[in-house]
This record gives sequence, C-alpha cells and structure tokens, in this order.
Amino acid sequence: MSKNSKLRFISMLCAGVLALGIVTFCSFGQSTSGTITGAGSTWVYPLVAKWSAAYESQTGMKINYQSIGSGGGIAQIKAGTVAFGASDMPLKPDDLKAAGLIQFPTAVAGEDLVYNLPGINPGQIILSGPVVADIYLAKIKKWNDPAIAKLNPDLKLPGVDITVVHRSDGSGTTFTFADYLSKVSPEWKDKVGANTSLAWPTGVGGKGNEGVASYVQRIPGSIGYVEYAYILEGRLSWARMVNADGKVVSPSLKGFQDASAHVNWSKAQDFYVILTDHAGADTWPISGCTWQILRKNAPEATNKDVMKFFDWGFEHGQQMAESISFGPLPASTVKAIKSYWKNQLGYSL
Repeated sequence: MSKNSKLRFISMLCAGVLALGIVTFCSFGQSTSGTITGAGSTWVYPLVAKWSAAYESQTGMKINYQSIGSGGGIAQIKAGTVAFGASDMPLKPDDLKAAGLIQFPTAVAGEDLVYNLPGINPGQIILSGPVVADIYLAKIKKWNDPAIAKLNPDLKLPGVDITVVHRSDGSGTTFTFADYLSKVSPEWKDKVGANTSLAWPTGVGGKGNEGVASYVQRIPGSIGYVEYAYILEGRLSWARMVNADGKVVSPSLKGFQDASAHVNWSKAQDFYVILTDHAGADTWPISGCTWQILRKNAPEATNKDVMKFFDWGFEHGQQMAESISFGPLPASTVKAIKSYWKNQLGYSL
C-alpha cells in the first residue's frame, strides 16, 4: 500500500470512528480547534491540571491531557497521536535521536511510601531503602518484622501481614521508585532492576498514582508508592525515610529541590538526569522530575502551541506548582530549555 493510500485509509478510519461517537485521537498529534492534546505521566497530572485551567482562562487554549502513565505517554508521542507526551523516566539521548524526539524537564517533585495501619499516624513510621526493597521482594512480610521494628523502637507495630501495592501500568513513578531501590539494594538491582514496567515479585497492581492510592486506602496493612501531590490530596499516611546521609527526613518541596541542586541540568545532554538517592542532609531520597516529549517532525504550529503552554507555566505558574509541592526549575534551566527548543527544532517562540 502506498503512503497516500495509507493516509487515505487512516483518514477514512478516523471519520468512521468519529461517526460512531467514539473519542479518539485522529489529529496526528496536531493542536486543532484551540485544543492541545497530551498524554502520559499521572505524576505530573495535578500540575498540568492546575496550569491548564489558568492557561485556558487567559488564552482560550484548552489542554486535553490524558493521565495514562509514562509508558502510554511515550508510546503515544512516538505514534504521533498526541502533541506532547509526558514521562517521569527520561529517555536516553540515543533513544530520542532514533525516534526523532526531544525532551525537556517540567518541574521537580518526589514520591513516598504510603501505608494503611489503623492507629499509626502519618509520618510516624520510619523506613529505609533496603527495608523497602525487602518488603517489595517479599522478604519482609509483617509490619512487626525486626528490621522495621529496629527503625521504629518507640512505635508499637501490629503483627499484621503486609500487602504490597504497585503500579499495574507503564509508569515513570515506578521507574523512579525502582531506580532508587536499585541503588540501595544489590538484590533488587539483580532480580528486578529499574524500568517503567517490572516483573513484580509480589503484590497487587493499581492503575496510575490514583489506583495505588485507592488500593492503599482500602486494604488494611497495605503499603504503596505514590507521588507527593497525591499524598496531600488524599491525606494519606506517609513514611519518613532514611536518606543517603543517614538522616531521617520527611517528604518536602525543599527536599526535592535539594536533590535537584546536585545536578547541572543545563549541561546534561537532552536533560537526561536522575534525582534519586543523592547526598545531602535534607535531601529527599526518592526525588524525580517529569519530562515533556515532542516530535521533531510535528507541524511547527503544533510544537509552538506546546512550547507556549509550558513557557507560560515556567514564567507564570510557579506559585501554583509550589502549592502542590512541585519545585520550580531554576531560571538558568528554563533559559537552557528555550535554547534547546531552537537548537533542536530550528525555531523558537
């Protein structure tokens, strides 16, 4: 089938689907009729939602963002069915080049372990990376296990079974979590590793940060990992963690930003950086970032619409970001992003 025949077939298919009233993406990732389409990370959804509402009220441009997980976002931007994809796992420079993509960071944030233990308040439990790895490896199976009790000598831990909750979808949140465990547990690195999707040794899977949070809220004795904005929104019980310096810390915007301060965003090729398990007394160990991904061969108008939205967020949306504990990027990084757009795409705003 020729290229033109394929395009005619796809157009006819799109028309038929729309005639049936089924919602789909048939715009080949273009921004049309005052709408920008995007998909991916559930981690960044709270931030995109806040920015989108304000941006639409100011400009009339609507952001149609589907919170489907980083794996889905990467797949859709590669397929050209959205104008931008969002992933909490950065793509390696060689992978970007091979797929004709570019990526840039949006904001710094973090994730934490949440639990459902009646009588145990938020922030009361202290966990370490090796202990969390052993829980997710199914080596620690009860909440009063000696390894947990050693970290919490003043806490009466119940002898109930631990139900592990993890993501069921392709997830950058999972990548960040698994990357951290790979750095603190050689056994986890060898047996499981770090990726957006994993062969989990144990547990039940929930779709998106929302799904994991929902399972933890419903299952007594459960533990899961979610992005910090979902902890705030759902008022979930969260753990304190032992960081790389051996300090017990709570998740916080300052802790996420301290992790970010250990990398030079402007000099990293295609902004490829990992923020887990950095040194620093106040650094939060499971810190991360969300990247937006664009196609180099997308229509210029489409990429410019996406660039304008995120440029607006960088310049005018930082207070909204901080209100849900997303850390703003340094001014030097924002400047580097704008230069990157021009260098990679051949045009600027």
